[in-house]
Amino acid sequence: MATEELYLKDSYVKEFEAKVTKINGNEVILDKTAFYPGGGGLENDVGKLIKNNGEVLNVKEVKRQGDDIVHIIEGGELREGDNVKGVIDWNRRYKMMRLHTASHVMAAVAYSQFNALITGGHISPEYAKDDFNLENKDLIPQIVEKANEILSKGIEVKVYFLPREEALKIPGIVKLAERNPPSIPIWRIVEIPGVDIQADGGPHVKNTSEVGKIHIIKIENRGKNRKRVYYTVES
Repeated sequence: MATEELYLKDSYVKEFEAKVTKINGNEVILDKTAFYPGGGGLENDVGKLIKNNGEVLNVKEVKRQGDDIVHIIEGGELREGDNVKGVIDWNRRYKMMRLHTASHVMAAVAYSQFNALITGGHISPEYAKDDFNLENKDLIPQIVEKANEILSKGIEVKVYFLPREEALKIPGIVKLAERNPPSIPIWRIVEIPGVDIQADGGPHVKNTSEVGKIHIIKIENRGKNRKRVYYTVES
C-alpha cells in the first residue's frame, strides 16, 4: 500500500503518528508521513522519528521510491510494526513554503506580463533560484516588485484536486518550460485566486501575507534566453 502523503492536503502538519511498514537497513517506510520527499525544485524535509520508549532517530533524508516515501534514518533501530511519532524540522520547512509560494507568484507575473516561463529552479531553506526564458534581465526587478505588491494583499492560497482532463483545460496550468503535463489521473492544484493556478505537489503557505517580502540576492545572465535570479524572503 502506498504511503499516505499528509502534506498534500495540509502543509501545516508538523507532527504525526505512524506505523513502520517496511525496513531496509537505514531506510524506513511508514504508512503515512508529513515529510516532503523533495521534488518540483524543493529540497526534502528532515526531522526525527520518536519511538514509544522515547528513543529519537534522526531523519537525515527523505525520498520518493515508487509509491513509497523512504525516510533515511540515523541513531537507532526500528522494526516493522513499530509505532512512531514523526516530527519535521518546521523552521526549515516553513521557510521553503514561503519561498515556494513566492516563486509561484513570480512565475505568474512573468507569464502574464512577459509571456515568460520558468526553465529551471531550486528552493532551499536559505534561498531560491529561478531561471526565466527572458532576453532582458532588467525585467526581473519589475517582476519581483509586482510579485511583492501581490503578496502584500493577503490572498488565500487554495489547494484542491481535479481530474487530469479537467485540469488540462485551464490555461497556463503548467508554467515550466519543457515540462510535460503529469500523466497521473488526479492532479493537485494550487490556486492563488486572480493571480495564479498551477498543478503542483509541494507544500505552500495558506495566505500570501505569510511570505513576507521577496528580496533579490543577485541576477545572472545565463544565455540569450536564460536569466537567473537568486532571492530570499524577509518578514
